[in-house]
Amino acid sequence: MLINTTLQPQDLEDKLNRFWELSGHKILSIDKEFKEKSAPVITVNGKYTARGWTEWTQGFQFGSAILQYEVTGEDQFLSIGRKNTISKMAPHLSHIGVHDHGFNNISTYGNLLRLMHDGKIPHNEWEKNYYELALKLSGAVQASRWTTTKDGGYIYSFNGPHSLFVDTLRSCRILMLSHLLGHTFMAENDQKINLFQRAIQHIMVTAKYAIYYGEHRDQYDERGRTAHESIFNVNDGNYRCPGTQQGYSGFTTWTRGLAWAICGFSEELELLDQLPETVFDFGHSKKEIIDIVLKAATATADFYIKNTPIDGVPYWDTGAPGLVHLGKYLEKPSDPYNSYEPIDSSAAAIAAQGMLRLGKYLQSKQDKKGNQYVQAGLTTASSLLSEPYISTDTEHQGILLHSIYHQPNHWDHVPKGQSIACNESSMWGDYHARELALYLSKEVSNEKYYTFFNCLDTL
Repeated sequence: MLINTTLQPQDLEDKLNRFWELSGHKILSIDKEFKEKSAPVITVNGKYTARGWTEWTQGFQFGSAILQYEVTGEDQFLSIGRKNTISKMAPHLSHIGVHDHGFNNISTYGNLLRLMHDGKIPHNEWEKNYYELALKLSGAVQASRWTTTKDGGYIYSFNGPHSLFVDTLRSCRILMLSHLLGHTFMAENDQKINLFQRAIQHIMVTAKYAIYYGEHRDQYDERGRTAHESIFNVNDGNYRCPGTQQGYSGFTTWTRGLAWAICGFSEELELLDQLPETVFDFGHSKKEIIDIVLKAATATADFYIKNTPIDGVPYWDTGAPGLVHLGKYLEKPSDPYNSYEPIDSSAAAIAAQGMLRLGKYLQSKQDKKGNQYVQAGLTTASSLLSEPYISTDTEHQGILLHSIYHQPNHWDHVPKGQSIACNESSMWGDYHARELALYLSKEVSNEKYYTFFNCLDTL
């Protein structure tokens, strides 16, 4: 990356205003026109379509409307978000088959509870209790997908008990919220399971096995490289090998997985830093856990900066075979219309938020390296809020162009006249672009710092 060291959030104000204006039109278009029973996942020729695998994007659809209301104050968006959360999100609370609870349910129930806590919507005790109960149950259901390892355990992916996805770092948030809301997860024989401890175990196993640190673990051990999937032997709890579902290989770095790591570790750092030492009463001190999480966050952020083109928007996998044809592609802006490999703007949106949060955390500790991460996040955000990434076409239902879902499975639409997928959007990319824009909009207006745990009364 070529990091703009002078950029400030206020410099993006005009771009942010345009973003939210465009975003509102697109949310209303989806609400009016999308009639499929499944959730909208990706666009084809600018219109959102379903793409069955899991229903992991529905929370992003309704969460987008909630974020739009938070910024604009327009009641129609609150109505869309609140009404659909109540009428359509309940199955996601009891969904035992996915690792996506933190995505679906924090984006809806969590955001609504946060708005009430921050005074953005009127306080109603029964409504508050409803949102809190939803988050409590979601955390417990998510924690039930558990595989024990030699050194802890993890929430396993929809591939089965042998499979740990790096994505699930962001679902650890739901376990933490459930615990901090006072919930107890009850298992067989009334065993009480500490949800916070289970989240920490998952984070630590992810940091150990899904992230590389340049410590000669294998032939491809480059600091910050990230494995999408980590495979374990469920018979004895031993780690076996790296793998991937949506990347090129287990020994290359799928950049959206890298972005999930940057954002997930950084968000969790923010929460861990606020918690008292007494919460960490299960064998690891607060400092030990924070050191592990910070090591993983900085390693992945540094790898992203090193392996991303100058505008901060990465290609879909750092080992994608067609990159060899692009010459010195890291020394110029990303080209979404090249003939060989697609970029993934959704990875950029997720990573940018993570780097902003990581930088802010380090700045609070008087660590000057935090400045680099903040500026990298702002540089990336500035690119995403500009063409060719922001969608200015009011007929296109996506807000963030050039997102990739599953390149190996060839699920992404290739427009006529192009040889690679481009010009399309994803529901998670659009939502995370809105999260990024919300973060920056609050910085510009000097509002309360935005975190997922602002929905809690106390820590």
